[in-house]
Amino acid sequence: MQHSQHYQRIASAIRFFTERKAQQPSLAELAQHLELSEFHVQRLFSEWVGVSPKQFLKFLTKQEAKRRLLQTNVLESALDVGLSGSSRLHDLLLSCEGVTPGQVRQLGAGLNIVYGRIDTPFGEALLALTGKGICKLGFCDDDRAFEQLLLELHQEWPRATISQDQGQVSAEGGRVFASCLSTLRGQSVKSAAQLPRLGLLMKGSPFQLKVWEALLAIPEGQIRTYQQVADAIEEPTAVRAVASAIARNPIGYLIPCHRVIRSTGEFSQYRWGPTRKQAMIGWEACRH
Repeated sequence: MQHSQHYQRIASAIRFFTERKAQQPSLAELAQHLELSEFHVQRLFSEWVGVSPKQFLKFLTKQEAKRRLLQTNVLESALDVGLSGSSRLHDLLLSCEGVTPGQVRQLGAGLNIVYGRIDTPFGEALLALTGKGICKLGFCDDDRAFEQLLLELHQEWPRATISQDQGQVSAEGGRVFASCLSTLRGQSVKSAAQLPRLGLLMKGSPFQLKVWEALLAIPEGQIRTYQQVADAIEEPTAVRAVASAIARNPIGYLIPCHRVIRSTGEFSQYRWGPTRKQAMIGWEACRH
């Protein structure tokens, strides 16, 4: 539970600075708020992302978001990643597969799914696996949120055989966040050969799959607007539909819906909370 506990402290720090950003609170004030010494606050951030609180938080301001958007080209229409191909994401190798229309009609009949609750650098999460790969990853801050995610899993795959297997899921969770955790431990991943290969099984409408495919093409450490994603899939007037598809993303973090923000630079509209979204964006930005 160490990584989740660290995340809760980071989340509290982000909320503190966000609420008081106009006053630019000092490290001492942040330490007092967290009920930790200044030394421990600095060490916590260093362990979590490798920079000071001030350096980390500069990536979370509206001005920084706007600056990044100005420096970032609109996504290329011809994406270099497909549902049947492989791509680099979060320093991981992903193999993505979309559920066929026939499989959608079967509602998961004949499919075995195991699930469990895992500890991640961004809090606790429900992770669900099939023989073809990960079919759900959602973050939860309490038992009620976990139970809601589990209910959704049953609704998404009503005819599947769903059971809990904490051992298998915990092992896969470690593979999912291998890159993150190696960074947190001060290690480095030197080559693709050292990285785990992960499979994703994505179930959605053709439009949703197209949007999620576009999200996979956003490089780590960069952000896009909803309009830019709509442009990337050659549906420039479908911004609301794009936002809806992003909100329905069943595999958080790995399909990086957290990298999409409003054109105003606001970090809102994230299913698992704006604070977690800020943490993910800031963590990735500080690595690049």
